[in-house]
Amino acid sequence: MEKIYLDHAATTYVDKDVLTEMMPYFTEVFGNGSSQHFYGRDALKAIDEAREKVAKAIGCKSSEIYFTSGGSESDNMAIKGYALAHKDKGNHIITSVIEHPAVIQTCKKLEKYGFEVTYLKVDKEGFVSLKDIEDAITDKTILISIMTANNEIGTIEPIAQIGELAKKHGIAFHTDAVQAVGNIPIDVKAMNVDMLSLSAHKFYGPKGVGVLYKKNGLKIQRFLDGGEQERNLRASTLNTPGIVGCGAAIEKAVKDMEKNNEKIQAIRNHFVQRVINEIPHIYYNGAKDPSLRLAGNANFSFVGIEGEGILFHLDLAGVAVSSGSACSSGSLEPSYVLLSIGVPMEVAHGSIRFSFGKINTLEQADYVADVLVKTVEKLRAMSPIYDEMVSKNY
Repeated sequence: MEKIYLDHAATTYVDKDVLTEMMPYFTEVFGNGSSQHFYGRDALKAIDEAREKVAKAIGCKSSEIYFTSGGSESDNMAIKGYALAHKDKGNHIITSVIEHPAVIQTCKKLEKYGFEVTYLKVDKEGFVSLKDIEDAITDKTILISIMTANNEIGTIEPIAQIGELAKKHGIAFHTDAVQAVGNIPIDVKAMNVDMLSLSAHKFYGPKGVGVLYKKNGLKIQRFLDGGEQERNLRASTLNTPGIVGCGAAIEKAVKDMEKNNEKIQAIRNHFVQRVINEIPHIYYNGAKDPSLRLAGNANFSFVGIEGEGILFHLDLAGVAVSSGSACSSGSLEPSYVLLSIGVPMEVAHGSIRFSFGKINTLEQADYVADVLVKTVEKLRAMSPIYDEMVSKNY
């Protein structure tokens, strides 16, 4: 049985070219990048080269790149670090209700320390309103944090316009771009972004390494105490192999982005059309305009059945998908993202995220569609609530 991976939004495999570049830094160039001898200098040279690659990929200076353990740490570092460093200027933060848990939970933690947070609602496709952002701004607002693209429904937010709005009001702007980097063009200067989070394992790099872009001159409070690594902003021995992999992966992802997206979007669009045409009573969640949605994302809610049941049957058929965000997969509650865009709670329980990547083929998409059609028919035939939900026009 062929195994088909359609969960690229959760993680990607490490590209073979990326792994090849990483390998010498496990056993040959193994020095600590902070050491003064030649082993350390060789490691530091590789780290600096990776820093240059990341900076080039997102349009900033290498001195504005800080390596972390992943997207969640970068989000924490940006939001907590900036809020605590500027609490004398204000205590108000603006974000959205569909942010990744690394942003939502960070903001909730800050509320316990006296900060006020406005969680903006989104429309039925997951877009944040520029008017709502501007209306939420007060003289105490110090930070706006809106994700570039949503991890569950793939909606791409108007980041450049939000950045321009933040700049007009003199407010710092952070964006969680973990799902976006390597998948859509990013230019932090053109987008007026002050801080940006990314994670290597989302664009065919290794797990356990991320990046915080922080605009030069922007003050944030030190997040991790200890040594003086990362220009005295983040203590911890630098993960040289991971950092090298991050640099190699982002360089290749940006270089191949247009070619990959053209292929992936064609496969995704074919799959989406089949599902819409062949399965009744479904919700296609997220942006309907393909240009405003991540190329590989397709999120559906199936009326009258549970997402876990669909996931189980697809798994048995060799298909790996997700019933939501990997970071929330342990929760029995329906996706807060889907509830936020107006999917009824009873329907949100029956949701599956399909996220395509560069290894997928049209033949695989057809196989998954075939299995999905049969699975939904089988589960609905056994469902005690399907007919009732259809009669109520869910």
